[in-house]
Amino acid sequence: MARPIRFNAFQMNTPSHQSPGLWTHPRSSSERYLTPGYWIELAQLLERGGFDAIFLADVLGVYDVYRKGPDAALRHAVQVPLNDPLALVPLIAHATTRLGIGVTAALTYEHPYTFARRISTLDHLSGGRIGWNIVTGYLDSAARNLGLDRQLGHDERYDLADEYMDVVYKLWERSWDDDAVVRDKDRGVYTDPDRVHPINHHGRYYDVPGFHLSEPSPQRTPFLYQAGASPRGARFAAKHAEATFISGPSKQVIKQGVDAVRAAATAEGRDPDALLVYAQALIVTGATEQAAQARLEEYRLHVDVQAALTLLSGWTGVDFSRHHLDDTIEYIDTDAGRSALASLSAADPRRDWTVREAAEFIGLGGRGPIIVGDAHQVADQLEAWLDETGIDGFNLAFALPLEDMGAVVEHIVPELVRRGRYRADPPGGTLRAQLLSQGPRLAPGHPGSQVDIASPLPAVRAA
Repeated sequence: MARPIRFNAFQMNTPSHQSPGLWTHPRSSSERYLTPGYWIELAQLLERGGFDAIFLADVLGVYDVYRKGPDAALRHAVQVPLNDPLALVPLIAHATTRLGIGVTAALTYEHPYTFARRISTLDHLSGGRIGWNIVTGYLDSAARNLGLDRQLGHDERYDLADEYMDVVYKLWERSWDDDAVVRDKDRGVYTDPDRVHPINHHGRYYDVPGFHLSEPSPQRTPFLYQAGASPRGARFAAKHAEATFISGPSKQVIKQGVDAVRAAATAEGRDPDALLVYAQALIVTGATEQAAQARLEEYRLHVDVQAALTLLSGWTGVDFSRHHLDDTIEYIDTDAGRSALASLSAADPRRDWTVREAAEFIGLGGRGPIIVGDAHQVADQLEAWLDETGIDGFNLAFALPLEDMGAVVEHIVPELVRRGRYRADPPGGTLRAQLLSQGPRLAPGHPGSQVDIASPLPAVRAA
């Protein structure tokens, strides 16, 4: 039987996500991100369409690499203004019954003790539908605003992340026994103190001696997402993640990423097929091919090259204002600049991408492909991507969020259901149970389920 195709909706609590010029479109109502009604309408649309989850991106900082300041980001609404994604969880959870809610949170800048309580609270309030996208951060502006001169080095951020995960696993999985909460009204005992345990963690980066403040939530540990693209990030994802995200413009690039992360999972002793992989894409569709193509051309009129370069500069740390728009990849004079466009070059080695072409590409839907056509054409393309790359589904970006997600639900979902490639009415339960067809808890072989509070890390503090 052919594998089902999965959808997430890639969103952000901001007027403009990965199509930074589209807020100027006449049909855009981007300012509605400030209202409860927008998120309720979107969440209920996604649940009706059988999406796995709404996935909320986030950054702590501003894209200030381009022209060495924040003016371009502010002027063009490049992921600023930006509100807290976690605050949306109770709102979305109350408006839906099954939809998963994935939130991005940078562990580098928040203590694991307080973060663990916040996530447990959200897991309780959502009935076990919370997921966490584990990120270490990549903007120096975030580090400066949190009292640091700059962020930690790339690999050291992942060293810290490994210990961070050790702490939160201990809090979520080992601090409270399953039967710690007794709620015995006759004896006047709510929690049995003998069944709640301090974690006694003393490590290089963190000291957390006490017990978790929250009683066990439906999943205990939230469903774990990660999107590390570097070799160190891929190893981290292979160790911890239950689902990972990959971005690239071609099947060749995506397949390389899938193969790499599954090989890394095997090296960690995990079942590589148990790791779900979502590829980013933008679907532009309509009742006919002509309607879809017309919509795409309309969207392209609103692509903002300067906004896209502001985004690309922030992602890479390379100030693309220093390069002419017609410079090709080989004229970018830093290793970081060349690697920033490496996936574009790998997608078609015969083509020399210019800075302008790269900006126009990422300016509509980010770093994934644009899949355009009527329902039959789009379904053909989705099946080909899934079958030829080994991914499990798509993290769907947008130009106009309600319009694009609505078109997918109206046109694409019924066609995929007709082909037997989509579950329009998936079962309820916790997010982990829905996605992995297992119980609400981490799999027995996952490192979070094997953590031991009796064996803390050596008490060596960072200088």
